[in-house]
Amino acid sequence: MPSDLQFEKPLVELKAKIAELRKFTEEKGIDFTEEISKLEEKARNLQKEIYGSLTPWQRVQIARHPERPTTLDYIKHIFTDFLELHGDRLFGDDPAIVGGIGRLENQPVTVIGHQKGKDTKDNIARNFGMPHPEGYRKALRLMKQADKFNRPVICFINTPGAYPGIAAEERGQSEAIARNLLEMAALSVPVICVVTGEGGSGGALALGIGNRLLMMENSFYSVISPEGAAALLWKDASLAQRAAEHMKITAKDLLELGVIDGIIPEPMGGAQKDINKQCQFMKEALVNSLKELTGKSGEQLKEERYQKFVKIGEYTTFVHSS
Repeated sequence: MPSDLQFEKPLVELKAKIAELRKFTEEKGIDFTEEISKLEEKARNLQKEIYGSLTPWQRVQIARHPERPTTLDYIKHIFTDFLELHGDRLFGDDPAIVGGIGRLENQPVTVIGHQKGKDTKDNIARNFGMPHPEGYRKALRLMKQADKFNRPVICFINTPGAYPGIAAEERGQSEAIARNLLEMAALSVPVICVVTGEGGSGGALALGIGNRLLMMENSFYSVISPEGAAALLWKDASLAQRAAEHMKITAKDLLELGVIDGIIPEPMGGAQKDINKQCQFMKEALVNSLKELTGKSGEQLKEERYQKFVKIGEYTTFVHSS
């Protein structure tokens, strides 16, 4: 996947032209200051036009950008004294989920998240961020440890979904996900979850039962991918763009529906454009959320978590009379 997305092509070409004029000015000594100034103004306006009216499908593309910051990037820039912990003590260590202990502004916390690779080799090693059961069991082991030592839990969600392979099913993929949902709901410590890119199905939900569920501006959260929805609805995965328009999977849609609690802004064009700025936004959101939850009892946190998920969606209870 190229680093520049298709809808960004006009802006990329314009910036290339500006760079070419600057180089020509330096090499030939011809003054193109006025022309460069006009093109820069045009580029700024085009940038606002492109990124100010992104479609759901374009946000999906940004969420999947290969240079988008990963869990380890956020850990490096936001947390101090981080110690990564490995293994589920049952089968092995799953590199598609990373986790450990660190400090957020001197507050001890447990950090867990899906981990995608930065290149093809790394992605293969990380299984493209699709965990096996041992990954979810590792995450649960760290959550239970956090509960024991009264450390808040912070989860970063970015996965196409749990790995659907035969080996994963043989080792209990669905049970591992279901177990995480059950156990996360019962944690007595604050749990903050952030969708940083792709929030795919149960693979994402297994790290998503929190007191606060936040989404980054250009992330998406869905029971199925747009390609999967298109394949089911219209028997054609190439209609993913059409599916994305109707699925209500963007941060803005889900905030309006009451599924999430807040949106973390991104630099113009996406988190990959300025990781330092993005980490500032992320840290501010995490610190504020933690302040809101600190001081509440374990029972309060569990009850609020329960009520949060009970209120999602609409349903009717029918009483059957014999």
